[in-house]
Amino acid sequence: MATAKPIRFSQPPRSLARRFAPWLALAAAAALLWFWQPIHARAQASAAYAARVGCSCRHVAGRPMSGCRRDFPSAVSPVWLSEDAEAKSVTARVPLLAAQTATFRAGEGCVLERWAD
Repeated sequence: MATAKPIRFSQPPRSLARRFAPWLALAAAAALLWFWQPIHARAQASAAYAARVGCSCRHVAGRPMSGCRRDFPSAVSPVWLSEDAEAKSVTARVPLLAAQTATFRAGEGCVLERWAD
């Protein structure tokens, strides 16, 4: 008499990436928390530098904002610039990290706003 073999439905083995994805995400979050202060400080300094140079380029030299971008070193590349023509100011932003504004004042040049510590 023939006996039927039981059918086993086994799950396919999980890939290595799927197995370690939660651990990698946890490690990335821990690294972000650990290095938050230096990352934030560098972003704030980059935004301040870009705001002052962008303001000087636009309101002292009279160049268009599109031409001011080439004055920045590669370390300042993730900075976005926006201009308020009425207030004669330029705001630089590092997305999700920092923002700084420099305003042109006659006789003083481009002056940064106070940093909020």
